[in-house]
Amino acid sequence: MVGGIIQTARKVQKLVRLMLKLMNARACVEQLSAYATSALIDEAELTPKPGLVDLQSNGAHDDLNVDLMRRSAFALQPTFAEMAEAAYGSKPSIQLRERLAAIGRNGERIMLEATGGVNTHRGAIWALGLLTAAAAMAITECGDPDFLIGFSPPPLLAGFQTGGAEIPTDYPMFRHVERVRCPAGIARIAGVIACFPDRFAPASNTHGRQMQRQFGAAGARREAQQGFPHVLRLGLPALLDARSSGMSETCARLDSLMHMMSHLEDTCLLYRGGMDALHTARQGARNVLSLGGTSVKEGWQALEQLDRDLVAQHASPGGSADLLAAVLFLDRINRWKSAEHETVR
Repeated sequence: MVGGIIQTARKVQKLVRLMLKLMNARACVEQLSAYATSALIDEAELTPKPGLVDLQSNGAHDDLNVDLMRRSAFALQPTFAEMAEAAYGSKPSIQLRERLAAIGRNGERIMLEATGGVNTHRGAIWALGLLTAAAAMAITECGDPDFLIGFSPPPLLAGFQTGGAEIPTDYPMFRHVERVRCPAGIARIAGVIACFPDRFAPASNTHGRQMQRQFGAAGARREAQQGFPHVLRLGLPALLDARSSGMSETCARLDSLMHMMSHLEDTCLLYRGGMDALHTARQGARNVLSLGGTSVKEGWQALEQLDRDLVAQHASPGGSADLLAAVLFLDRINRWKSAEHETVR
């Protein structure tokens, strides 16, 4: 009799644990997909952005506007939710990589249906999709995170520098509360996933791949496989530093964009205007920063001049915009997990 009661109690406890796990998974999926969607909308609405769609203009685009970008972002929220759900409680594997790729391709179809055939966020689906999946895995701690130990990204950005000085790997964000759940840990997990092949990827000749062949540019794939170095070593530090210095959120985000534009081999720029457009964007962004950034009058004026220069070349730094969305996504998670840690402590 007693044994039967104990056995029943254990079954109830097991059922409760399962229910709690499912509840936590649903909350995680909803939160992360909302963060990804918000990051896309925040990027689109950030104003003014050189050559890009914002609240003031369509930049160098004839077929895009901010309303279309918003519509696309909202349409993609279920895609990000599905990616988070697929990754929750999992570890990186070729099966997961291929599952995420299939979800992403379906997300592209949803995006094109929502926008009438206009490519608004194909690059962002790749970047934010990987990071959303990685965040879902990091939140469940992926069991034992030792799988990260063997991850060695390709030596694409050895000696990566900014402002003439290499950024050390112990930058504050790398010393965050938890080594897996911090932005660096999430980006690294995303890099692990991206390094697996997708055996079912259709043969395609995207603009990015064309620019990789023509100019040897790294492109979005290598950026992800490296663990998003431009996001971690440039964009996010610039955002956090600007914010901590008392800069407005708009200027902090614009400075983050300028830091990434100043170094990124943006394949969107290369496709639209070749090396001339890339040079214009990089030098223009560096000029903004050298004048003190967007929070000072001279830097703001240089930003406006860069916008005019890129529009005149019909060139848009879409790759940098995708990475800015990634910065904003990781920043939201960073603040979410930091607040959670403070509450627990």
